[in-house]
Amino acid sequence: MALRNWYVVLAISAGAMTSAIAQSDFQPSPNAKQDAPRLIEIMNAAQVQHLKLWFAGKSKNWDLAAFELRQLTDSLAQAAIFYPGIPVSNVTTMKEPLLSIADAISAGDNRGFAVSMRALTDGCNACHTSMERGFIAIGLPTNQQPPANQIFTPIGKGPKK
Repeated sequence: MALRNWYVVLAISAGAMTSAIAQSDFQPSPNAKQDAPRLIEIMNAAQVQHLKLWFAGKSKNWDLAAFELRQLTDSLAQAAIFYPGIPVSNVTTMKEPLLSIADAISAGDNRGFAVSMRALTDGCNACHTSMERGFIAIGLPTNQQPPANQIFTPIGKGPKK
């Protein structure tokens, strides 16, 4: 339950900060954009985190899935904070899928995890479309070998190598 509360606070904070910045006369320093990661860098990280989250959950490695979900949530919040041109509604609509994934991870619920990941993926694509970037389409990975060298099966539960 603590994991779920953390996501609620993060999602609300990111939305509130983005809204406050967008509605205020706050002018960031000229150096602010130089210090902020480029949006493509944040989104590339989010794409990898989404991929790793999927494979961790499908492998029932709930600790790794929880870690990747935190990383992904941080990346989405970072995008909202550094890039206030992203509509607040795009950020807040991601809250429910993220919370559902957190609940599924906490419960070790494979089916709930898969359903929630589909909703999250749909939210990603809806955000891209609303930002006139619909050509950037994200999907759930197939059952192919993950394109990574990370082991997703929990330690001690998979084949020995």
